[in-house]
Amino acid sequence: MSADDMLLRGGELAKAIKADVAARVQHLTGLGLQPKLAVVAATDDPAALKYEESKRRNSEKLGIAYEVAALDPKIGADALHERIDAFAADPGVHGILLSLPLPDHLDTEAALDRIPLVKDVDGITAANLGRLASGIEAAAMLTATPYACIRLIETQRSLESAKVTLVGRGRTIGRALAPMLVNRNATVTVCHTRTRDLPAEVSAADIVIAAAGRPELITADMVRPGQMVIDAAINVLDNGIVGDAQTEEIAARGVQITPVPGGVGPVTSAQIFENLLRAIDLQQAAERRGGIVRGVNA
Repeated sequence: MSADDMLLRGGELAKAIKADVAARVQHLTGLGLQPKLAVVAATDDPAALKYEESKRRNSEKLGIAYEVAALDPKIGADALHERIDAFAADPGVHGILLSLPLPDHLDTEAALDRIPLVKDVDGITAANLGRLASGIEAAAMLTATPYACIRLIETQRSLESAKVTLVGRGRTIGRALAPMLVNRNATVTVCHTRTRDLPAEVSAADIVIAAAGRPELITADMVRPGQMVIDAAINVLDNGIVGDAQTEEIAARGVQITPVPGGVGPVTSAQIFENLLRAIDLQQAAERRGGIVRGVNA
């Protein structure tokens, strides 16, 4: 088997997710409900802007209404919060994305706290992460990149009783992914750039998930044949985008690995739109309970 055969690409899974989303969007619009995604972008970060443009194009293809609030990166916190609050209070907006990273003078946590849990299509607000950690995923948004990792793994093998080494403890991946893996009965070891013997932890795993944001942190000499490496990191370098793992070298050792780009990324992008439909379900459930959509407890 060639090294290329060991690459676990996300394109086919992403295509299937989008096809399902498109069909469900068509059904909802036929019932008079137009799904809408809103993006708040107060950044000039090239990667964030590219991500936003990709969301716009995909929204159009899927029949989803899309609105972006493109704000000056020098904007103050009050003005930023006001824009988020407007989308939060708008019943015609079903999902909100906050483009990250924010400029240094803005408080990311304070901004994310303005997004209601039931409109948090990225799944990274504190309220949402709390539900994931509590094991009540049915009432939470499934954080996009972590769930993309899980879906890719489950196309190949079960997480039940699998030993998973998760390298990365960041807000958007590691903090959400660890409890989601535990909820699926995996045995999880969380590592990071200060782990004492990272090669030993990586070698001992059935599945390695790299999400630390350090290029070539996971090297070929750490892995062994039969393992799976899910590279969920995105590092923008002068010569392009890379992950945390030595993709070609690891694949050559007989280890299945997701390439960057082309692995987790396409599935994450598709998952955002599936989360938008999940958000609509949660909002309708909240309305039936007589709850409020705007508050984080809805």
